[in-house]
Amino acid sequence: MIDKENDKTYTSVIRRYIDSDINKSNSELISEIYCKLGANYRNEYFYKNTLLNKLLLGVHSVNTTTALTEIPVAKSKADFVLINGKAVVYEIKTELDNFDRLNSQVDDYYKAFDYVAVVTCMEQVKALEKKIELLGKPVGIYVLKQNGCLSTIKKPEKYDNDIDKEIIFKILRKVEYENIILDAFGILPQVSQFQYYSACKEMFLKINSEKMYAMFMKELKKRNHIAKELFQKIPYELKFLSYFMDLKENEYLKLNNFLDKQYGGV
Repeated sequence: MIDKENDKTYTSVIRRYIDSDINKSNSELISEIYCKLGANYRNEYFYKNTLLNKLLLGVHSVNTTTALTEIPVAKSKADFVLINGKAVVYEIKTELDNFDRLNSQVDDYYKAFDYVAVVTCMEQVKALEKKIELLGKPVGIYVLKQNGCLSTIKKPEKYDNDIDKEIIFKILRKVEYENIILDAFGILPQVSQFQYYSACKEMFLKINSEKMYAMFMKELKKRNHIAKELFQKIPYELKFLSYFMDLKENEYLKLNNFLDKQYGGV
């Protein structure tokens, strides 16, 4: 949408969902479309965007906290992770989801993170509470209410019995596990390129668990640097997208120009 003068999907959405006069800016139209989403189809993006706005920008700050999304943990992917002094995984279960995979997802998340919570709608809370009770782990529960507020049913508690160093090592990027090994040992393995990954993993697994986890948090927190001043100008509806798109300054400018521009149709 930033690069194209006309986008067929955007145009078809406006034609289908915007009943009023479309003599409006793109920003106004996107806001109206987002309201339709909130009223009729609260999908995963709607939940993720709410979490980012309410938690990262509302409770915490982009200066002190890092948000991550779709982090692969064992056989699962963490929907949303917030890292400041600690890391909390938020598994999203919208009105459109079921809890069939929840057990395995929670078990996987606890292999790399010590706080896990599920975010769902009010209609699913009772079923979720029963599911979590059977898990026997201190999983938190949050509800995204119809008015857009995030309500706490149960705060997540620390649980680190299942932390698995091998799983954590697989989450880390090369530069990240190298930083941790250098911090712990002062040197990197002096082996061939073929042996390097295995040698790094072997050294990593020898690090004291508590020290390793603190360094793991430190490295993850370095991810997702954003142009904070430019990011602040992005409208509520697009915060999640812009946070994770790694936009450059010229792309922010192009996006703002697009949003300010009156909708041109096709």
